Amino acid sequence: MSAATKLHKTSWCALRQLQQYRTNANFSASIAKRNDLFNQEQRRQRDAVGRIDKIEVRYLGLPEDVTLVMNSNISTPFNCAQHLSEGHCKRSALALVDGSVPWDMHRPLQESCTLQLLNFHVSEPHVVNKAFWRTCSFMLGAALNRAFKPEANLQLHSFPGPNIKSGSFVHDIVLQTQTWQPSKEEMRAISAEMVKLSAQDLRIERLDVQQDLAQEMFKDSKYKSEQLPSIAQQTNGRVTLYRIGDHIDISRGPMVGSTGFLGKCTISAAYNVAAEGPAGAFYRIQGVALPSGFQLNHVAFGILEERSKKPSPARLPNEPFEEQQQLQLS
Repeated sequence: MSAATKLHKTSWCALRQLQQYRTNANFSASIAKRNDLFNQEQRRQRDAVGRIDKIEVRYLGLPEDVTLVMNSNISTPFNCAQHLSEGHCKRSALALVDGSVPWDMHRPLQESCTLQLLNFHVSEPHVVNKAFWRTCSFMLGAALNRAFKPEANLQLHSFPGPNIKSGSFVHDIVLQTQTWQPSKEEMRAISAEMVKLSAQDLRIERLDVQQDLAQEMFKDSKYKSEQLPSIAQQTNGRVTLYRIGDHIDISRGPMVGSTGFLGKCTISAAYNVAAEGPAGAFYRIQGVALPSGFQLNHVAFGILEERSKKPSPARLPNEPFEEQQQLQLS
């Protein structure tokens, strides 16, 4: 090999390393900036509460109905659970306000109300199951960000509203390749990231912001930036964000209170659903999960895994948003 050829190869490798370094640095800076804006707005909203008014929260449930005196726009359903027992804190995945409004466990209560704390063993679990399914899709976005290296140029697109009957939760992404066919090892690696998130038992935070702030937070995300105007138009200029760890995404919610509610989980399928540009493609990632504490034998869970591989009927990411479906961004 000539000296010139060796020099060319050395220069090419150095250039590739520099490009990867810049990609990693840009990705990390973007995540840090997004979280910094989230933290600033979270503090601003807390400081803006001003005078603290007392509200009466009528808890309905075991061991007995009780009225709690709490702080408006500060106290959350989780704070109410703390007044009841440690068991209520651990088991309660979602709240129900005034008998009909699903409410995040860590979202401040605004006025006097009745409150029910929902777990996965309630007689009518549909509401909490939908919140769990939505949370799984949200967590899948975080897991995919962790599993893919920055140089893969992964972009999260959206996750459709939960459809429990479909047998799978989903998250749609874009990759700059049209030929990705994940191996079993790669799918297991994504599943492992979901399990790690569950083990961390991260609190799921909700924050409602104005559209202009959301646009600033997602200005480096092509697809989120395109979706935000339509979302804000239907929600009076407000956008609801959720965060676990340093992962932030758009969702109308509600979600369960912590990643720790995720139990057994398998990311089971990935489909190339449409081309995106000359070299990229939309991929739909699908999975199935059980809430923590639920046990199924290997055969029974295997049936659920096979069912979850069936292509989801949810709207494809390259199809135009319909007004009501836009709200299902998730």
